[in-house]
Amino acid sequence: MAEGYGSIKLSTRTPTRQQLASANVRNSAIKLRGWSMAPSVVSATTILATSYLFSILTFELGCGDVVDIAAAGSTVAPETDCNVACPGDKTYVCGGGNRLSWYQWKGTPLYVWNYPTGPAAGRYEMLIGGVCIPLLTTPGVNGKYTFVEKYGTGPPNSTGAYELDVSQISNPSLAWRTMHVKTDVFCSASITLPDKVGRQINIGGWSGTSTFGVRLYWPDGSPGVPGTNDWQENVNELSLQQGRWYPSAMVMTNGSILVVGGETGSNGPPVPTLEILPRPAGAGTVFMDWLQRTDPYNLYPFLAVLPSGGIFVAYYNEARILDERTFATIKTLPNAPGAVNNPGAGRTYPLEGTSMLLPQYAPFTAPLGIIICGGSTIGAAIALDNCVSTTPESANPQWTLERMPSQRVISCMTALPDGTYMILNGAHQGAAGFGLATDPNLNAVLYDPSKPINQRMSVMANTTIARMYHSEAILMQDGRVLVSGSDPQDGKNPQEYRVEVFVPPYLLQGRARPSFTIANKDWTYGASIPISVTLPNGGPARVSLLGAESSTHGNSMGQRTLFPAVSCAGTTCTITSPPNVRVAPPGWYQLFLLDGPTPSTSAWVRIGGDPAGLGNWPNFPDFKKPGV
Repeated sequence: MAEGYGSIKLSTRTPTRQQLASANVRNSAIKLRGWSMAPSVVSATTILATSYLFSILTFELGCGDVVDIAAAGSTVAPETDCNVACPGDKTYVCGGGNRLSWYQWKGTPLYVWNYPTGPAAGRYEMLIGGVCIPLLTTPGVNGKYTFVEKYGTGPPNSTGAYELDVSQISNPSLAWRTMHVKTDVFCSASITLPDKVGRQINIGGWSGTSTFGVRLYWPDGSPGVPGTNDWQENVNELSLQQGRWYPSAMVMTNGSILVVGGETGSNGPPVPTLEILPRPAGAGTVFMDWLQRTDPYNLYPFLAVLPSGGIFVAYYNEARILDERTFATIKTLPNAPGAVNNPGAGRTYPLEGTSMLLPQYAPFTAPLGIIICGGSTIGAAIALDNCVSTTPESANPQWTLERMPSQRVISCMTALPDGTYMILNGAHQGAAGFGLATDPNLNAVLYDPSKPINQRMSVMANTTIARMYHSEAILMQDGRVLVSGSDPQDGKNPQEYRVEVFVPPYLLQGRARPSFTIANKDWTYGASIPISVTLPNGGPARVSLLGAESSTHGNSMGQRTLFPAVSCAGTTCTITSPPNVRVAPPGWYQLFLLDGPTPSTSAWVRIGGDPAGLGNWPNFPDFKKPGV
């Protein structure tokens, strides 16, 4: 590989043969005894550009790891066997006969993975035996966690929904509360509403009337105190305009709910439209040609409100920005790089990667960063070993590619209160769907965006439990990660009821945790919010706000990470709330206080109120409304 051609800021354009062949290289020859650049051994960022396999004369130029050469059984041949001049620069040799020249990068390492040990690697712990195989998990503003599973197509004794109270973890009969849905939520979408009680909404489903379903739950009770509310649903009163299986949902800047894409039901035709809840008077759905064109590889698209205005959408290997009022395309981004040998690899279901919004910091003037990790290829279903990130609001957004320590598909990603991210769950090969992925990926990876590109990943602790298709990961209020689910139906890995937690290293350093009290939990934009703090480690104090999320199929709907300005005097700190609806869309956020690296337990706060008046919706007798 070429020394001196070292850009890792990538676009999807393939470098020219002259660029690859004329660089300053150190070469040796290898015998082609079975050595091929098969997709299963190709790695993404050991190359210095997005050089997909192509032919030079009668030879292939490929890229991979040194270990791949030995694994393929190749051996070193005499240098004199190579006598074909490279077409880009004839002073260099590009193989000969049945030989390939091997060029190895000798400059600064292109990527560095960290390998922490002991407490610095975090650890998995068993939390509790489960009562369902969840398809979707959501933290509630009541301090509990909702689990939604297949109903009708799941176990015959399932009611489709449960709530976990972790304060009762020593008594499973008290920890789990049975709840009920009326239609099948199999592969639906969920978010937390910005109304004053933080109701959860679940949208879509598997087939028939389930695909039109709109279900609402008002979280009640508190840790140690059982709730009594249940999911409310009546498809004859409240429904989507079009049935949707595998849709995504998002709270917009005006407080309404945007619903995007999906299919008509179990592997049915696409639903290439958007719609709004509550339905505006006289409004229909809005057709999106890009959803039609990229079906079926665009399901569960990744959505985000952008600080400068507009709605970001990533789907398949494409991305664009939509006008937040008309939904017309404002900007089309370059296609995201995929596999080294397959630029058509994708990132959304069924090629399922996982995505996060990167942290935003006061004064919130920098463009928002977005990262997508893993995915797979069409057909052969070769899982990707890289993450791609971009800043869509930039004048000329490009994708930056970073290699992961292993291939991943059907994985999950979770934001942590210190601004880092956990990548976990999934498989080393395959695609999303029953029995379509193989070789569980048991390792967790910590991604730290404060570090230099290609030095951001740390190989953390392993689990012993396969978390395959239909697994989830969400942030808990105590800073741990709740890990659940696995529904592979592959004859090898079990249907997984057990619930684990991943304990990040910031909870394993022996440092006392900070704490705070707060009176104002309903914030307006740009306000000064006082909190009383205890900083046992002496600070410095920081605060973070993490949006209420719902985890399913690698998509954390509602996730957002904000670090607002904070100033402290003695035991009182003052937070300046985010400035507007584009930086922090209306909704509920977990507020954490950090004392150095160590987070407090969070408190739920609402930012921006309920501008769409969802607290008075829906106006039907079968639905309980909190008001505004």
